[in-house]
Amino acid sequence: MIAEILCVGTELLLGDIVNTNAAYAARELAAIGINVYFQSVVGDNPSRLKQALSLALSRSDLVVMTGGLGPTYDDLTKETVAEAFSLPMELHQPSLNAITAYFNRTGRVMTHNNEKQAWMPKGARVFQNNYGTAPGLAVEQNGKRVVLLPGPPREMEPMFHEEVIPYLKSLSDTVLLSHVIHIFGMGESMVEDKLKSYMLSHLNPTVAPYAKEGEVQLRVTASAKDVEEAEQRIRPVVGEICDLLGDVVYGIDVGSLQNALVQKLLEKNRKIATAESCTAGLVSKRITEIAGSSQVFECGIVSYSNRIKAQVLGVSEQTLEQYTEVSEQTAREMARGVRRLSGADIGVSVTGIAGPGGGTPEKPVGLVYVCASCDGFEEVLELHLSRGRRNERENIRYLASSNALALAIRALEVL
Repeated sequence: MIAEILCVGTELLLGDIVNTNAAYAARELAAIGINVYFQSVVGDNPSRLKQALSLALSRSDLVVMTGGLGPTYDDLTKETVAEAFSLPMELHQPSLNAITAYFNRTGRVMTHNNEKQAWMPKGARVFQNNYGTAPGLAVEQNGKRVVLLPGPPREMEPMFHEEVIPYLKSLSDTVLLSHVIHIFGMGESMVEDKLKSYMLSHLNPTVAPYAKEGEVQLRVTASAKDVEEAEQRIRPVVGEICDLLGDVVYGIDVGSLQNALVQKLLEKNRKIATAESCTAGLVSKRITEIAGSSQVFECGIVSYSNRIKAQVLGVSEQTLEQYTEVSEQTAREMARGVRRLSGADIGVSVTGIAGPGGGTPEKPVGLVYVCASCDGFEEVLELHLSRGRRNERENIRYLASSNALALAIRALEVL
């Protein structure tokens, strides 16, 4: 099945809102084996919306649309789809009841134009909206399908997960199952070089790489008559790939570095503390984004000044004077210090130059030292994270935090 994502909204065209819906929908469709060949954005203009939909239907079997389902006069996505399929609009009473109940429950006044959201193309399959007022829907005709979803991500994403995915899976008599291999410390080109022949030779399951900021993911997807058979197809392939890549694999289906770290800390009943300079608490932030982190995270100390490095973390004045704050020695003493101060099992530190100023020929912007210290393991990484990008400060800080999380995961292997 060939799919296209068509997002509706003038605010998207103007850049007032980042189009996260397209990225989310593309990932979810790929996860169930639906190929997305095209993505488009069109404003709230009836003629241009009609043209964009016509083009999408001419080249795709499935069109996933977001936006334009609201109560105002310029919300015309449903009407445009109904016209394209020559379907009359009719009132969907269950949707009207749900919208009315939503307004009653939230104590708001329901204006008459909200009834517009309950009018659907005749014969549409309606998806309930448990997070807002605009229902979603799907229209099918002559082998073509259009799925319409509300624009706000807080409504679109759960509706996609709860309603659309089961609907799309019901269209096939086979099961598609995926597992994601998470890789840190090896670039996409190197991963492909190691696995290219492997990826080309495997058609079921397939192996597809996806690059993220500083990371690579391999999605292994199998098609089978049921989940058990699909799992049997996937399991040996995942094992072989992990053996081929080695230590750069930090987890399977773990979602993110921070999630993998928190889950491993919980499994081993260990605690972590952080000491950060150039990342200014970003490592701590990423750890504490994860549910359950309160059980494993002791403290985070942001020590921008040398005075705090010395007085709070116990970095020696001699180290700071001889090697400076951006050094392997300082990173090591910061990690030891926060571990000693907090009583945590693992101390992690980051110190470096995120820029744009502060660099020298000897210590340029992007030079970062990361350390993880625990019983039986202590390692310092010297990183050169400048990529010559404009305004790359945040990229340096993010990559530094990712390296800190990955090094902490490695440290946990010895505990």
